Amino acid sequence: MGNCRFGKQLRLLTPREYRAVFDRVDARAASGNLLLLARRNGLERHRLGLIIAKKQVPRAVDRNRIKRMAREVFRHCPPSQAGLDVIVLARRGLERMDKRALSAILRKQWQALTETACAP
Repeated sequence: MGNCRFGKQLRLLTPREYRAVFDRVDARAASGNLLLLARRNGLERHRLGLIIAKKQVPRAVDRNRIKRMAREVFRHCPPSQAGLDVIVLARRGLERMDKRALSAILRKQWQALTETACAP
């Protein structure tokens, strides 16, 4: 099965790393309840940052479920040619999605994002 940990090397950790993505977005994938932003990072791996605001998703249980699902999809998606720094932003109404729908939309958005960001 391989290593499915979500270690520090796979995360955006500092405000500076988040700001770098916001300052220069190479690709974005949006749906009604979710926004993914990406920037090439020059590394051989992708890194993930999560912004699931209390204002958008009021209950902690729902915020944690969304984060868990995003990390799970991120871990199991195949790598692409270029490493990306990806930020997942939640919008209102995301907490009402069930597990299957949330997983499907995350996978679809991830695929669209990597196709756009890694295109020559």
